[in-house]
Amino acid sequence: MFDKILIANRGEIACRVIKTAHKMGIKTVAIYSDADKNALHVEMADEAVHIGPSPANQSYIVIDKVMEAIRQSGAQAVHPGYGFLSENPKFAEALEAEGVAFVGPPVGAIEKMGDKITSKKIAQEAGVSTVPGYMGLIEDADEAVKISNEIGYPVMLKASAGGGGKGMRIAWNDDEAREGFQSSKNEAASSFGDDRIFIEKFVTQPRHIEIQVLCDAHGNGIYLNERECSIQRRNQKVVEEAPSPFLDEATRRAMGEQSVALAKAVGYASAGTVEFIVDGDKNFYFLEMNTRLQVEHPVTELITGVDLVEQMIRVAHGEKLSIGQDDVKINGWAIENRLYAEDPYRNFLPSIGRLTRYRPPEEGALGDGIVRNDTGVFEGGEISMYYDPMIAKLCTWGPDRATAIETMRNALDSFEVEGIGHNLPFVAAVMDHPKFISGDMTTAFIEEEYPDGFDGVTLDDADLKRVAAACAAMNRVAEIRRARISGTLDNHERHVGENWNVALQGQDFDVTIAADKAGSTVRFADGAELRVSGDWTPGDQLARMMVDDAPLVMKVGKVSGGFRIRTRGAELKVHVRTPRQAELARLMPEKLPPDTSKMLLCPMPGLIVKVDVQAGDEVQEGQALCTVEAMKMENILRAERKGTVSKINAGAGDSLAVDDIIMEFE
Repeated sequence: MFDKILIANRGEIACRVIKTAHKMGIKTVAIYSDADKNALHVEMADEAVHIGPSPANQSYIVIDKVMEAIRQSGAQAVHPGYGFLSENPKFAEALEAEGVAFVGPPVGAIEKMGDKITSKKIAQEAGVSTVPGYMGLIEDADEAVKISNEIGYPVMLKASAGGGGKGMRIAWNDDEAREGFQSSKNEAASSFGDDRIFIEKFVTQPRHIEIQVLCDAHGNGIYLNERECSIQRRNQKVVEEAPSPFLDEATRRAMGEQSVALAKAVGYASAGTVEFIVDGDKNFYFLEMNTRLQVEHPVTELITGVDLVEQMIRVAHGEKLSIGQDDVKINGWAIENRLYAEDPYRNFLPSIGRLTRYRPPEEGALGDGIVRNDTGVFEGGEISMYYDPMIAKLCTWGPDRATAIETMRNALDSFEVEGIGHNLPFVAAVMDHPKFISGDMTTAFIEEEYPDGFDGVTLDDADLKRVAAACAAMNRVAEIRRARISGTLDNHERHVGENWNVALQGQDFDVTIAADKAGSTVRFADGAELRVSGDWTPGDQLARMMVDDAPLVMKVGKVSGGFRIRTRGAELKVHVRTPRQAELARLMPEKLPPDTSKMLLCPMPGLIVKVDVQAGDEVQEGQALCTVEAMKMENILRAERKGTVSKINAGAGDSLAVDDIIMEFE
């Protein structure tokens, strides 16, 4: 076996590979840029090599710099993780020339599967079901329209070298095909330096289901079942699960066998993923093959018990697969939620900064399930503007899907993240969504269910009462502590009452609390009673309560006269008052938010690239005002309506925080 492996990556995937390598007794080498000098993967590795400035195009994806780190460290093999150089055939060739093992497939397989046109032709020859389409070169927009009519609308125009949703357009008629062809061609040329476009039938209401394959260099290949990846935003996966709630055994076997046939057709050796789109009748069509470890690989590991990173390393070392197809089972159910540094309340704009609090749920057993958290960050660390905004991949396992979902709900509620915007409330909302619970979702789930973006969760009356009861009981604990303060005057003992009013989410409940040593019984005005117990002390930022023998986990913050609560995707201000305080509070005028209608506020932490207007300029609706860069993405801010610029508060090169004022209008 190898003595030392270099991980040509960063973040959570580098940490993930290091864990398995250490388990196998292999020493590890991390590489890092300026921004990552204090990163978790650097700390976890046995040694680390600096490879350059913060931008990835000056460090992590510069082949010469990575090769120098390999020579310097004496690593015998390289695991590329995903992204960066993981599917770059030139990197694999450079390793081969150096006599260093690539923990991935042969160069030829990467090249053949990396081109969408070539890969589809190979798939057809290997007997893999493919979407009807035209794989040849398309000369101009008129030919694109002709081909589209032959295939039948709707069609998808795609860049051959595309990825990440770039160079893709859906056309429903001739005009859209003509426009889409030119747009896709331009986008492909600027993004990939390759403007080749192909056209295929667009499958409406599709699911995105992928098959995990594992092959060795001795001709052996198996599939490790499927992953359901339909919940996506802008063609990027958000929630994944294994197995799929949609597939039957016959479809699973057919997809798996075709995937292995494709892998063998290109001489594949390593872990890889064959992606399909599946329609409502379980017809499946080849989409592409990813010649690397997938982000969502943990859900496959949780239901099969196979460590995919270990298998990749063993295959790269020349070993035969130690398991056959009959050894692959489906044990239970697993779900993965991707935790991103992005603000769901601001249309998922990137949110960078320091993690002032980062306390993931403890890994291991939780109720009847299991929690796993793959992460590359730590409390006090920074989410950098230079790289992918992923913070962690929270995974849960259960003996069945319902248990896996419930375990995930409790794990999400237990996850403490502060200092940056994050999508915890959003994925928590998805876990409670009826469509997700039923398993009846497509790739249009987010687009259809959250057409206007995400603005939080409104709890139903039953859940609202559970939170109200828990907060009433917690407030009583806090009141007792306050009543026991030392140094009070004689005969001025403070009495903690039994009658309270709990106001939250625009409603208020009059409650009576009867407490004993085991907990509290909270009675509502309508006669309903809820029994509350739990482990919470004033000052704790996480409350683990039991309400009528059902768990309720809440993130707790202090506000005047109550609590700030996050649970099940809902963000609540809860005020617990005496009846007299509640009576007076109803008479208070509502505090209105400040009027920012005549200001352009920065929607995310970022850098002003340029300002397109000057004070005194009259602007029209939709006119570009300035460009803000965050996480290497440029965002053009436009005027919402006609107006005149009265003041410019920021200029090119300025670094701004969320809601900083960029300019003002008359």
